[in-house]
Amino acid sequence: MKVAVLGATGLVGQEIIKVLEERNFPISDFVPLASSKSAGKVVEFSGAQVEVREVADDAFKGVDIALFAAGAGVSKRWAKVAVSRGAVVIDNSSAWRLDPEIPLIVPEVNPGDVMRHNGIIANPNCATIQAVVALAPLHKRFCLEYFSAVTFQSVSGTGRQALVELDECTRAILEGKSFEPQVYPLPIGFNVLPHIGAMDESGVSDEEWKMLNESRKILHHQKLQVSCTTVRVPVKRGHSEAIVAQFEERVTLEEANAILSEAPGIIVMAENKYITPLQAAGSDLVYVCRLRSDLGMSRALSMWVVSDNLRKGAALNAVQIAELIASRAKAF
Repeated sequence: MKVAVLGATGLVGQEIIKVLEERNFPISDFVPLASSKSAGKVVEFSGAQVEVREVADDAFKGVDIALFAAGAGVSKRWAKVAVSRGAVVIDNSSAWRLDPEIPLIVPEVNPGDVMRHNGIIANPNCATIQAVVALAPLHKRFCLEYFSAVTFQSVSGTGRQALVELDECTRAILEGKSFEPQVYPLPIGFNVLPHIGAMDESGVSDEEWKMLNESRKILHHQKLQVSCTTVRVPVKRGHSEAIVAQFEERVTLEEANAILSEAPGIIVMAENKYITPLQAAGSDLVYVCRLRSDLGMSRALSMWVVSDNLRKGAALNAVQIAELIASRAKAF
């Protein structure tokens, strides 16, 4: 297959290239694409140095699958161009996620929805992905009514410049120097920021709306109630979430452990053991830790959920979608 990666020099684009190689995705022709600013740079793929091309109308000629990792504006500009040239676009931005005509896919949760695509498939938000991977197996058995999530999201979710800002801010604070942030509204070193994205008139942030609306769409559950507070933390890689989930039926710990232990893409940590973002970095899995009956609600479970936001939260999920497309193409 001829595969293009738009945003090939960015954090997620680089991770997509790595995952394509690791999973031996069937690629006959690899096309790395980026803006004019990054065109001419070189990326490594399968042991070869491949020059990055500037995205243009003719860049998608003959492309079978195009993985987009360059932001919503770029996706809005180029996704339909790529589709018109015959490509299936798997988009990592927020551009198409809530479009009712475009499937929003987490392969462990709703792989069948991929067949509804008309050329564009949306990759969910990183925080949503790990939450629904953990909750969907329980929802299928006990019917999820409500969940609350407090997320602790690393700066790599913002991009490469945020990683630089974390280092510079931390260094300045340790040296007793002042620091003026450029990426975040306040210094991120030794700090936490209690919202991700802009807040609307009701005080809800962009990232919190994503958790609600995307979870409902992926789980096919429009009555699902979600309460969410998204927090940016001074961690380089890996997102953590403190989740409380209430179901229509009471769930025992034994039942929950058994169901989650059999679910794809999940590792359940037992005996009060847990995983942190540092340990999850580079892993393809979603770790469910500190699973316990909630202290306040009889039909609820509490859990600590950790995953690598650049892997399962972005690149891996996108490549898994591409694998679904490739397997269906092979079947026909």
